[in-house]
Amino acid sequence: MTDNQPRRGYWCECWTQDLNENAGPTLHASFDAHSAAQADRWVAIALRTISPALDPNASDEAWAWLYDDRIRTRRALLRAEPCTVTITQADTRITLTIRPVVYLPLTQHAATP
Repeated sequence: MTDNQPRRGYWCECWTQDLNENAGPTLHASFDAHSAAQADRWVAIALRTISPALDPNASDEAWAWLYDDRIRTRRALLRAEPCTVTITQADTRITLTIRPVVYLPLTQHAATP
């Protein structure tokens, strides 16, 4: 985008947390989406990518979101509401978040002689 206007978008993150440790969650990935469709597609791709490695219960949680909850997520995003998808694999909690944001433009600096 070449103009200096703020633009709306979505900030997506993927976190994991070992439920047996006292440590907080660890950020593994983030993504700046330009639309609700792009944001929920990022979550869908992440879930489809990891689902073969998940145990049956966690895989069912992932596919439940893909088939049943995805449309609710998209509708919430269009209302500018944040969304979270959480899957528990054994002792690990996987959390994917999407938050509406406003991206502020960076100031262009001209070289000074």
